[in-house]
Amino acid sequence: MKKYIIALIVAMLLGSIGIGLYYAYSNGYIRMNYPSYAEYPVQGIDVSHHQQKIDWTVLDRQAVQFVFIKATEGGNHKDSLFQENWRQARDNDIPAGAYHFFTFCKAGEEQARNYIHYVPRDSIDLPPVVDLEYAGNCRMQNRKEDMIHEISVYLEIIEDHYRKKAIIYTTNEFYKNYMIDQFPDNPIWIRDILSKPDLPDERGWLFWQYTNRGRLDGIKTVVDLNAFAGTRAEFEKLMEKG
Repeated sequence: MKKYIIALIVAMLLGSIGIGLYYAYSNGYIRMNYPSYAEYPVQGIDVSHHQQKIDWTVLDRQAVQFVFIKATEGGNHKDSLFQENWRQARDNDIPAGAYHFFTFCKAGEEQARNYIHYVPRDSIDLPPVVDLEYAGNCRMQNRKEDMIHEISVYLEIIEDHYRKKAIIYTTNEFYKNYMIDQFPDNPIWIRDILSKPDLPDERGWLFWQYTNRGRLDGIKTVVDLNAFAGTRAEFEKLMEKG
């Protein structure tokens, strides 16, 4: 009986520890990746309406040296807080870029026009971004037969309009299934919340989303944190107008 009670107490303690660790991870108090500023001196965030209203004046300016802001999705969706976030980033001198969530069941041209109509060409600091991932996307049976072709059409229109090579944001899963040997001239922004990115075709990456559970003063929710793969001088060059 005594052994049973001890085992029960141990199990309860281990369970409590597990619950505590899960809570801490889910709410952004611990994470898997902690890239240093010594190795990655330029770091930033990406945001959308999910982050709600942000107090841009109190953001840690070392952690937020740039921001990518969701602008559009699919053929007609506009992020409800894009214009507010865009204005606040500019008012607080934070270099900003805008991203489009690419929907696999809509034509690339239709999606490009949606982005162009919403994102001012002369006001962007960073290249346009297209978000390619499975999460939150169309069901398999509704996807365009040739997604790569539609993505190619989208990129051609966007790059002609903004006079910059677009950055491709993607996940390890999507990269492995569709991106190997595709769009070799487009910089990659890779999501890897478990470890430092290592793409299967040994292609380099430009940005790394190292957690989706970051915590920053001024943002009520968790937020994506990102690192740039180069020096400050290289980041400044990326912002040069085309």
